[in-house]
Amino acid sequence: MIYLDNAATSFPKPEQVYLRIDDVLRRISGNPGRASHRMAIEASRVIFSAREAVAKLINIPDSSRVAFTKNATEAVNIALKGLLKQGDHLITTSFEHNSVAKTVGRLEQGGIEVTRVRPDNEGFITAKDIELAIRKNTKIVCVSHASNVFGTLQDIEEIGALCKKKGIIFMADGAQTVGALPIDINKMNIDILAATGHKALFGPQGTGFLYLREGIEPEPLVNGGTGELDTVLEVPDRLESGTMNTPGVGGLCAGVEFLLNEGVQKIRYHEEGLIAELLRGLGEIEGVNIIGPKQASKRAALVAFNIEGKKPAEVGIKLDEQFEIMVRTGAHCAPDAHREAGTHPDGAVRVSPGYFTKPQEISFFLDAVRTIAKK
Repeated sequence: MIYLDNAATSFPKPEQVYLRIDDVLRRISGNPGRASHRMAIEASRVIFSAREAVAKLINIPDSSRVAFTKNATEAVNIALKGLLKQGDHLITTSFEHNSVAKTVGRLEQGGIEVTRVRPDNEGFITAKDIELAIRKNTKIVCVSHASNVFGTLQDIEEIGALCKKKGIIFMADGAQTVGALPIDINKMNIDILAATGHKALFGPQGTGFLYLREGIEPEPLVNGGTGELDTVLEVPDRLESGTMNTPGVGGLCAGVEFLLNEGVQKIRYHEEGLIAELLRGLGEIEGVNIIGPKQASKRAALVAFNIEGKKPAEVGIKLDEQFEIMVRTGAHCAPDAHREAGTHPDGAVRVSPGYFTKPQEISFFLDAVRTIAKK
């Protein structure tokens, strides 16, 4: 079997991730912050260690500004719903993942003003595009660092610098990039960062985090389930209602530690090479149409494409059943992006290698696509 769906969930994980989850479940199993006995204290250490690892990864000095969530979608909801009030103006894009798009749609119904900036043909937007959309009541600019359909890497450093100059909160959706590319919160002028744990961070499903710059204090999305009165809790505790997924966060910590030891730049170099080969090989196959930029350096580690005359689902089934290759097909939870790409409603085939993908697996995949395209 060849697994090429890492943009959905990375697989396999580093061995220490599996071992850490098992260790927390078997040896610790206490509720963090809920008691003074040794297992509860040890569970709190698991959570704290994970915060410290994430803080080091994204280059922030205060790990208490990291709140753990069950995924990037929850992180997005906490930030946008907790900060925006009726009459505020939000700038986002017309090709966001549903985690942003659906949340923004709900906020719009509640009186939030929204401007959706459209991209060029390759999925790029610029700081100038954002600047033209700014109003007096603009409070937040929310942009995906990389589209999960176009693959396009936005210049969030430039967009963040514009927001900083204008006194606007800049929020980045890093679901496809945190762990896969170097992220420096200060250099990129990011005020809020939403990330998931089960993709490039090598953590298990059901984990993620929300980073908030000091001074940004959203209202909790969920209340109760804490050891103190909600009114006196500080970030991150007041955003983490209920019992934490301690085994999951432990596994996430192990994944981040693996990244820190390997070096994110090393991982990016490997994945960018695989994407370059995919773009070259797919570009040579007659009838294949690639979505997004043709340069590997301008995109995350994913390529969405279609074969003329064939439904994406049909191609995905053939890759699985005939070649034992796992890819993603359909709308990728981002129908707005497919509308912009002209591939709605069927979507596309998306291939996404990871750090453990071998070059020969990419060659086998390309041979399989050639075979399918010819039939």
